[in-house]
Amino acid sequence: MATADRPVARPRPVYLDLFSIRQPLPAIVSILHRISGALLFLAGIPLLLWFVQRSLASPEGFAAAMAPFTGVVGKIALLVLAWAYVYHLLAGLRHLALDLHVGIRLQPARSSAAVVLVLSILIALIVAVRLW
Repeated sequence: MATADRPVARPRPVYLDLFSIRQPLPAIVSILHRISGALLFLAGIPLLLWFVQRSLASPEGFAAAMAPFTGVVGKIALLVLAWAYVYHLLAGLRHLALDLHVGIRLQPARSSAAVVLVLSILIALIVAVRLW
């Protein structure tokens, strides 16, 4: 029997509303890994290049480059970028382990996803304490 001739057991949705679907923790970690990578690529690298260029020009350039990061908004931006860096690193190591078939079963995959989230938040809190 051809695929088109088979009756459908239940009707398929017309569209998928990704915000109403409850994602499992490993899926959330994977999505956040992509978001953190995009954040680092689109904001982190240009900011880092600007900072290095300004700070190496002269002592006055270093002071001018540090000025935006002394306020609350600058510290929050640094904190978000630090979290994104740490999270992306930890999630990347997790994905590398999964590619090597380490922790690929359901329960270890869920546990490693939780470890990535908790460790990234803890390290971000340590960075926040050091910033303030």
